[in-house]
Amino acid sequence: MGWVFRFLSRWPLALLHALGGLLGWLVYAASPTYRRRFRANVAQAGIAWGRARPAIAAAGRMAAELPWLWVATKREPLGGKLRWDGGELIAAALAEKRGLVMLTPHMGCFEICAQAIAERFTTPESPITVLYRPARQASLRDVMAGSRERPGLATAPASLAGVRQMIRALRRGEVIGLLPDQVPPDGLGVWAPFFGKPAYTMTLAARLVQQTGAALLLIWGERLPGGEGFVVHVLPAPEIAGDASAEDAAAVINAAMEGIIRRAPGQYMWGYHRYKQPRGLDIGAAPPTPEG
Repeated sequence: MGWVFRFLSRWPLALLHALGGLLGWLVYAASPTYRRRFRANVAQAGIAWGRARPAIAAAGRMAAELPWLWVATKREPLGGKLRWDGGELIAAALAEKRGLVMLTPHMGCFEICAQAIAERFTTPESPITVLYRPARQASLRDVMAGSRERPGLATAPASLAGVRQMIRALRRGEVIGLLPDQVPPDGLGVWAPFFGKPAYTMTLAARLVQQTGAALLLIWGERLPGGEGFVVHVLPAPEIAGDASAEDAAAVINAAMEGIIRRAPGQYMWGYHRYKQPRGLDIGAAPPTPEG
């Protein structure tokens, strides 16, 4: 797997995106289950199909650009392939030295966000720490681990040890990154509305803010057409009260994710099984049903 990524990493980003767009449509055409879930999630969100339809190709581009993101960017900086919108918000938050939590949905090129922050705002001594789940395939795990070993960027496993690592980072005044629209396992979340439907939502993001007093910002990486590169958008985040319940805090974060997604629905992963009940979750904790 490693040699494949190294080979593809030398291809122009525009070519990778072109092949990825084709891949996205092939997957959509070949999988009825994926197709139904994609359309159902778009309908649940109330997004016009014409605005969401480009996300079919965008899902393939997301996969195809990984060799460039994981390998090519280690050889040379992002440079002209990256633009910032709102980067001053990160600088201001870091100046407060109380830690910073960055949240992004599965949208656009979310992989670019941590790399961009590492290149501009952090150092090897004070990195951004991102939560990750190791890939199931051993060969891909090795590629992922190697790709994320770069100055200014640290990783934390999705485990208790990883949570402790992120808490320590925040207390040192550093940055951490999370994808809060990822379904957490084994009772590590609460049911909260997401586009009007109960979705099992992680509590970790809000707890980190509440426990450490860290600042909170939203971020997402927009993929530009024609392989031109990416724009990293940074946005203010809603306030999470220190005494807010887990359910209320999760609802606030979900609403913030909805707001980002509505900006560019053609780059969101609508095929993600966002409304599933996690394996191992007690049946008594099933999602609430509408009354009446």
